[in-house]
Amino acid sequence: MSMHTLLIHQAFCIPGEPGGTRHFELAKHAVADGQQFTVIASRVSYLTGKVISAESDVEWVRSGVRVVRAYAPERVYPGLGWRVWGFIVFTLSSLLAAWRVGRVDLVMGTTPPIFQTVSSWAVARLRGVPFLLEVRDLWPEFAVDMGLLKNRALIAIARWFERWLYRRADHIVVNSPAYRDYIIGKGVPADKVTLIPNGVDTRMFDPKATGTELRGKLARTGQFVVTYAGAIGLANDIPTILRAARRLKERRDIVFWFVGDGAERPRLEALAKEWGLENVRFTGPQPKATMKDVLAASDACVATLRNIPMFRTTYPNKVFDYMAAGRPVILAIDGVIREVVERAGAGVFVPPGDDEKLAAAIVELQADPERARQMGRAGREYVALHFDREKQGCEFVLLLRQLAMTKAKIGKVAG
Repeated sequence: MSMHTLLIHQAFCIPGEPGGTRHFELAKHAVADGQQFTVIASRVSYLTGKVISAESDVEWVRSGVRVVRAYAPERVYPGLGWRVWGFIVFTLSSLLAAWRVGRVDLVMGTTPPIFQTVSSWAVARLRGVPFLLEVRDLWPEFAVDMGLLKNRALIAIARWFERWLYRRADHIVVNSPAYRDYIIGKGVPADKVTLIPNGVDTRMFDPKATGTELRGKLARTGQFVVTYAGAIGLANDIPTILRAARRLKERRDIVFWFVGDGAERPRLEALAKEWGLENVRFTGPQPKATMKDVLAASDACVATLRNIPMFRTTYPNKVFDYMAAGRPVILAIDGVIREVVERAGAGVFVPPGDDEKLAAAIVELQADPERARQMGRAGREYVALHFDREKQGCEFVLLLRQLAMTKAKIGKVAG
């Protein structure tokens, strides 16, 4: 009987949906290895808050990945409170959904959101199988640094829960080398933490494509297209890009595309209108499968995060997509991702939050198209060599098999 992995992930996406597809791509490698792979996912889209149509599951089935939909409420009202309620409901409903899955050899939980890791741990313990915890951001430290979590008692509880979760995981996988250092610094043994970094399926992108049709719809002939593709939330520091666009509003040869969605989008669209930014386009979210066309139509791509210390630890997915598409990266994020871009020669770093230098970097690239193209070529070569999903998929499959062969120590509290 083939090995069977269960992933509980509320925001699991396929290429036909907007959002990150890391888990879908890794799951396909497990299936290609002869394993069974089942995902318990929300019936509601994490980005839109609406019920997902049954047709969207066809690609999962075609790829051999089984999906079980668990109940979560549609997002009727905006705001954090409704999102948290949705997380809690999914945590409970995913516990019930797990019993429809049948025999499993390993349960994988992923964070964020943090709530679903509780049901992942509980299912693993009740089934008597190993629990693999994936850490995709450093909660609660990100929330503390951003000022979203201020109450001292709540911070203490959150940090206690974080340590509790690390102790109870049989193994931890992270997507950034800085996350591994952080978790080891919390007293977790080094051999318990594996790095499988964020990366990209380079086959999804053609660096020679020009996206002529999309450019014809969203840009005038000869314009230099600067694209931000990703979440539009508090962490993403989109106001800095808008301020750069305001500095360049008289430059009719430069246009900014914001491709994505998030809680901040309505406010930022209103701000762009208030400032009279005719050089800005908000396109809304796009499926991952069409991002190749969006990036092909771009001349340069920008990545920003707020200027807080913890964001220096991140490996943002969008940067690897930009590089795979062969587009120069204008990076306003310091830390480990800056090291990647500079080592590759794939773009330009500007200090986070500095809209003046961001605008200057855009003008410099627009004025030197050969330099921009060389950066794009260098980035593509670098990610193909170091961050291709094919290699990461093989590492993921090996980790699953190694863990499934190890009997979980049920109920044992480490440390």
